[in-house]
Amino acid sequence: MILGPIGFSAPWLLLALIALPALWLLLRAVPPAPVRRRFPGVALLLGLTDDESVSDRTPWWLLLLRMLAVAAVILGLAGPVLNPEAEVAEGNRGPLLVLLDGTWASAADWPRQEEALEVLLEEAGRQGRSAAVVRLTSPEPPAFATPETWVTRLPGLAPLAWEPPAPDSDAMQRLIAGIEDLEDGIETVWISDGLDRPGRAELLSAVEDRGRLRVLETGGAVLALRPAQFVDGAVELTAIRAARDLDSEHVLTLQAHGRDPGGVMRVLEQAELRFEPGAALARQELDLPAEIRARLTHFALAGIRSAGTVALTDDGLRRREVALISGGGAEESLSLLSPLHYLQKALETNAELLHGALTDILPANPDVIALADVATLSEGEATALQDWIEGGGMLLRFAGPRLAASEISRAEEDPLMPVRLRAGGRSVGGAMSWGEPKALAPFDADSPFAGLSVPEDVTVTSQVMAQPDPTLASRVIARLSDGTPLVTRKEIGQGQVVLFHVTANAEWSSLPLSGLFVQMLERLSVSSVNPRPAVEDVEGTTWQPERVVDAFGTISSAGTLPGVDGAELVASPLGPRLQPGLYASEDRVIARNVMGDETSIAPMPWPAGVTVQGLSAPAERPLGGYLLALALLLLLVDILASLALSGRLRGARATAALLALVLLPVPQAKAQDDFAMIATAETVLAHVLTGDEELDALAQAGLQGLSDTLYFRTSIEPAPPMGVDLEQDELSLFPFLYWPITAAQPIPSDLAYAKLNRYLRSGGMILFDTRDANVSTLGATTPESRRLQEIARPLDIPALEPLPEDHVLTRTFYLLQDFPGRYMGAPVWVEAAPPDAEQIEGMPFRNLNDGVTPVVIGGNDWAGAWAVDASGAPLMRIGAGMAAERQREIAYRFGVNLIMHVLTGNYKSDQVHVPALLDRLGN
Repeated sequence: MILGPIGFSAPWLLLALIALPALWLLLRAVPPAPVRRRFPGVALLLGLTDDESVSDRTPWWLLLLRMLAVAAVILGLAGPVLNPEAEVAEGNRGPLLVLLDGTWASAADWPRQEEALEVLLEEAGRQGRSAAVVRLTSPEPPAFATPETWVTRLPGLAPLAWEPPAPDSDAMQRLIAGIEDLEDGIETVWISDGLDRPGRAELLSAVEDRGRLRVLETGGAVLALRPAQFVDGAVELTAIRAARDLDSEHVLTLQAHGRDPGGVMRVLEQAELRFEPGAALARQELDLPAEIRARLTHFALAGIRSAGTVALTDDGLRRREVALISGGGAEESLSLLSPLHYLQKALETNAELLHGALTDILPANPDVIALADVATLSEGEATALQDWIEGGGMLLRFAGPRLAASEISRAEEDPLMPVRLRAGGRSVGGAMSWGEPKALAPFDADSPFAGLSVPEDVTVTSQVMAQPDPTLASRVIARLSDGTPLVTRKEIGQGQVVLFHVTANAEWSSLPLSGLFVQMLERLSVSSVNPRPAVEDVEGTTWQPERVVDAFGTISSAGTLPGVDGAELVASPLGPRLQPGLYASEDRVIARNVMGDETSIAPMPWPAGVTVQGLSAPAERPLGGYLLALALLLLLVDILASLALSGRLRGARATAALLALVLLPVPQAKAQDDFAMIATAETVLAHVLTGDEELDALAQAGLQGLSDTLYFRTSIEPAPPMGVDLEQDELSLFPFLYWPITAAQPIPSDLAYAKLNRYLRSGGMILFDTRDANVSTLGATTPESRRLQEIARPLDIPALEPLPEDHVLTRTFYLLQDFPGRYMGAPVWVEAAPPDAEQIEGMPFRNLNDGVTPVVIGGNDWAGAWAVDASGAPLMRIGAGMAAERQREIAYRFGVNLIMHVLTGNYKSDQVHVPALLDRLGN
């Protein structure tokens, strides 16, 4: 029965409400009046008064209280439910079948789907119906049980990181057959991820034949990320979306995750990714240096927990193997004149270089082979090299005197050359002389070098000339200012041959001396990425999973998962045996992502007769427990009222006081206990709350970044940092306090100063950070430094000195001489060394005691350099380029040294460490 927003699962119990008027009359009844008899002794009591009187009738308000208590009991036992499912209550009462898509697309909204499933099961339980739940990513024939049994299994029904099996698969056919064997009258609820998948008509028909079908889905857009690809030297990421309404603009944050130089997972790069109105695709190009690409692990869409928004990277973005082979010559004894000198310098930071004979290098299957002025190859070398190119390699050739003097690719095009060549060459002062050296022309839009700026000082004095023919124009990717080809390219099978018409050294041009040469080689190395191997290339090989991705996009170790056959890895769909992740075989790694290079998604077009509902409907909420609790509370009030009316409340005051102590919480005491428990359970870094919410949040984020660094690099495993109120909180719970100073910061009270001095004397350390190094280093006195002087006057701070070069802070974990934060250059002040601390001969530092400097003072804004967001990405910008990353890394190292000094004292001053430190210092 449903009355407005409330339904009753046992409405017949409401008949008991009819008895309330009779109960009212019974409770109002009083015993008959006593017979009056005169007793002479009563005369002695005349004139006495009784200050307390008891009514001979129960007060109306007490009767009402008791009526309400009884009514609450009756209503509670009737099974009231807020927001009941009206259609089910009025309609189908047969068994309940729940179909879960349970895919990666369900993960982003799984909490709401799980709540909807729990509501369905609880409702079925109140109605006495049996239920069965089928997850389509691991389909099994329906097995009906009590809804309570399925509620206990909810954690095991979480989404899986792959698509449901194909409609013609054995598992799906068994599911359809199991549904068709069910009796009529089954109600089916399909909790969908909203995506269309081919071949669902048979499953839909089977469930509709058994009874009523409802669909629950979010109705929002489903987002996914395709694997990264190289396009003209840049890393291109494509996001796709499926939504019933594409008219809205959608802006996302694309993040590139990887390890920093210290091995800590970070967000190495991020960019905005925008879906224009009406667009189902959004593309973004990232121009990432090779050093960054080598440390990438995956790309992801920020803020979305789904395997579909994670794109793992494999060998395609990592360092290439490049073999360098030259034609030789006497000038090789001079390194600057060597044909390979500049080529090696340009590639050594971005690639793994191989040297040796061509026949020895080819079996190693490098990504690129560079031939510098190599003209003639033996028949066996040429055949093997051509097979290697057709398999996906890139041959990078450079001209030179040997190539210009040979007859290679003259009469007809050589298979290992991109174009035919003219006899001789072209040089300043020669038969085909230029009047002056030629500059480079701007690169065409379809060239892999497009977008690179051409320096004016790059000139060419000699070159080998290409023979004009109909194919020449399509093979030229770089020209000189007079239109003659500088670089040509030809595809052979899955690989390519590229020819620089100048030497690899500075003999014919100044190109190898420029940064443009490095950029051009970078673009060419990028464009030589091997495609995903074909089935026949990996058939018979076994690939071991190293990392796997779950439905929520979490990357974890593959553990003991078995190896996968190469053909299955390349061609089979993802599933329990082939999970999305990284797979390795010997020295090669392949990534299988949820999304493929050409994968597309679209919303599910449900048939017109199917009811489609959202997940945002108010959930059912049983009210019986609340009403029974209210009844108990009313009865408790009745007891106290009855004691008051009978004059016996005084004797019950102790009981009432005890009851109040039990029922009423003491939040302040509990809060203090919780604060102490959290602060002492593990090592916790703390910061002083300044009253500036933005600064306090930055300090929290900074200490979180430092805590993460300590966790990954040292044996210290800090808990999340905490903010400390100097006026209320106990300071001795923390070994370290970070105190950012603001110009408007209030002066602590006398009680706070007493706690601070006790903290400093008992071994604690405070890092005062005025965050003004960008101004104070110019000689200005800042408001922050003046406020620090006012704050520090009542503190028991020892004599200070600029941090000396041999202080233990320079070597507690890392060897440091600079201590930057977001700024650098400001001095760092620590407790001054005692006057008798002398350096012993042969020691790299003075003999100091084991104390810890109680204060460290500076203005480099260390929290700004340490601060990270929830994903681990830096919050504050330091600068640009590798210098900025290096500064941030040194700031982290200073923080590690600081905490190690707090926790271990001056142990690195012990003589046992001297040999190792002398070795590290190069003495």
